[in-house]
Amino acid sequence: MKFLEGGVKIIMEISLPYGNESIKVNIPGNRLNELMSSKTHDYEADESEKELVKNALRNPVSTPSLDEMAKGKDEIVIISSDHTRPVPSKVTMPVILEEIRRYNPEAYITILVATGCHRSPTEDELKDKYGSEIFEEENIVIHDSDDQSNLVNIGILPSGGELVINKIALEADLLIAEGFIEPHFFAGFSGGRKSVLPGIASRTTVLANHCSEFIAHEWARTGILEGNPIHRDMLFAAKKAGLYFIINVVIDSNKNVINVFAGDVKKAHIEGCNFVSKLAGIKSKPADIVITTNGGYPLDQNIYQSVKSMTAAEATCCEGGVIIVISECSDGHGGINFYNTFKNADNIQEVMDDILNRARYETVPDQWQSQILARILLKYTVILVTDAPRTMVENMHMKYARNVEEAINMAIKLTGNDADISVIVNGVSVIVN
Repeated sequence: MKFLEGGVKIIMEISLPYGNESIKVNIPGNRLNELMSSKTHDYEADESEKELVKNALRNPVSTPSLDEMAKGKDEIVIISSDHTRPVPSKVTMPVILEEIRRYNPEAYITILVATGCHRSPTEDELKDKYGSEIFEEENIVIHDSDDQSNLVNIGILPSGGELVINKIALEADLLIAEGFIEPHFFAGFSGGRKSVLPGIASRTTVLANHCSEFIAHEWARTGILEGNPIHRDMLFAAKKAGLYFIINVVIDSNKNVINVFAGDVKKAHIEGCNFVSKLAGIKSKPADIVITTNGGYPLDQNIYQSVKSMTAAEATCCEGGVIIVISECSDGHGGINFYNTFKNADNIQEVMDDILNRARYETVPDQWQSQILARILLKYTVILVTDAPRTMVENMHMKYARNVEEAINMAIKLTGNDADISVIVNGVSVIVN
């Protein structure tokens, strides 16, 4: 921070994540309303990442230790998050495998990659995620939400939707899941039960769970589990699938593990969510302009994922204000249905009306992301600082900027010379209250 004559302060070089790097932005102190960041970035663990994982697996919440649970089990399935999630599997997976084989070296282990309705990861992405040794030596299966030959109907969700999941999980003698816990913009928090729904569920099941009625629900918001209809379905699905043991990490801004919660799918997850809540909760201080990011790679790979950080900005932006999203989007829009919904619409109200008029079983792929983006665009102007093509951004009814400075100048013209600015360093890591 520097001070000019007259006491006007200049905030120098606020570092913001962008892809695998970071970019820096200067904001005049007389405009800066608030610099908002999760305390997870400052949290220091007492143990190494590997020790944190091992200790959690050996001292879980409300279950026997993982090595004890694995005794005598022939078929063990580990549900693992896909390439779009920053789960540090290079850290967690070797320890998980070691603990399973500690008393059961002959167990047949399958790593089931929970893609949900995402595209399949490439070989390079899998190697990057797990390391070459695990990629080459372990049995890795990619979930396909549309492959009917590998999907089984196991009941009805509390909401009335059909629960159809990957049969590999059902055939396991022991089903466990690795994941990570962070605030989630409509499920409350990531992790835990989400490994099953949407992780290894059929597209039909995911669509029913992500229907417009639930997305519009007042409790389907960041940091809320109680009363959240989406969470309720997810937890039911996890238990019905037989997911009895989870290993969920909490990570800092450098993607390093700072805490681990293992054990019962509900109780261990709640402990993790409570830990995250204490670190991630920040008080809303409304500003005319809010700058946010999607936390860098892998979460800012596309526009689809970048909607998550917009919801944090939404919670602290004055109505009619401007949200600036800094997101690399090297993978483009991230969903053709998501993209076409906006590209083919004359205006945002048309998008919202069309979605809200669809019944639960009329949900289409990516509708939930479209609904939330439409909700935001109806109240705010969104400027995207990105590597995605300008035409793509503008076709989605957002404004394009080549850099943050250009975006700020555009925003000030829209909101006035007296506009103040808040900065959220990582919009997917905070709960704005």
